Amino acid sequence: MRGDRRPIYAVAAWVRRQPPKVKAFLGVVAGMAALVFLRFIVHDHDNLFVAAEAVHSLGISVLIYKLTKERTCAGLSLKSQDLTALFLAVRLYCSFVMEYDIHTVLDTATLATTLWVIYMIRFKLKSSYMEDKDSFAIYYVVVPCALLALAVHPSTSHNIFNRICWAFCVYLEAVSVLPQLHLMQNTKIVEPFTAHYVFALGVARFLSCAHWVLQVLDTRGRLLTALGYGLWPSMVLLAEIVQTFILADFCYYYVKSLVGGQLVLRLPSGVV
Repeated sequence: MRGDRRPIYAVAAWVRRQPPKVKAFLGVVAGMAALVFLRFIVHDHDNLFVAAEAVHSLGISVLIYKLTKERTCAGLSLKSQDLTALFLAVRLYCSFVMEYDIHTVLDTATLATTLWVIYMIRFKLKSSYMEDKDSFAIYYVVVPCALLALAVHPSTSHNIFNRICWAFCVYLEAVSVLPQLHLMQNTKIVEPFTAHYVFALGVARFLSCAHWVLQVLDTRGRLLTALGYGLWPSMVLLAEIVQTFILADFCYYYVKSLVGGQLVLRLPSGVV
């Protein structure tokens, strides 16, 4: 077993020695290789979206286990949960007034779970909440997302207010995990259940991004045209990519820690 791990350690050590620009380039290459791989093995790319929802649900299940069995919310960002509840509530409103479908049901279940998590952190497990570490100012993301939504939103026939709300939830979802990453950077040490939850978010968002990118490639860009004209189609795709890259660095250290057999993830400075 030790001999099988040596090549992995050698590659990890080599990557660690590379400058940031090389690491970024390697990350892009790895992401493109993963997309090519998924394109060949997954014939119906809608299955990627289903897989993303399934992985996200698995992450939420880990979070529920942590709060109910471990009876602690240490390491969890209440502000990230607040942002998640906000974009889900706005997206649910848009779903009801614009296009009611199965995603509305999934978002309802996710919102209910998120509100329960917020309730547990605020009231039941408040003594273990790291309020001093959860110091990210959420208006740094809410205000820019609102302004961007006013400037760039869908060009459909729906009411202008509803279109702005839809754009707002797309942009806010892309950056809603930032307070959680900020908290983990402040603590430097991430306990297993929190690490599993954030890693599940990273995998889910990569699969969702892959779904959109492969759909665009398969339709030769017609999907972007169907979303409307102007900057909006490109911004939707960009939001998916941003969500993936925000969590990419954390996922690298998570896998590295897992391969090394470490139960507690230790983050070096400047990771997130």
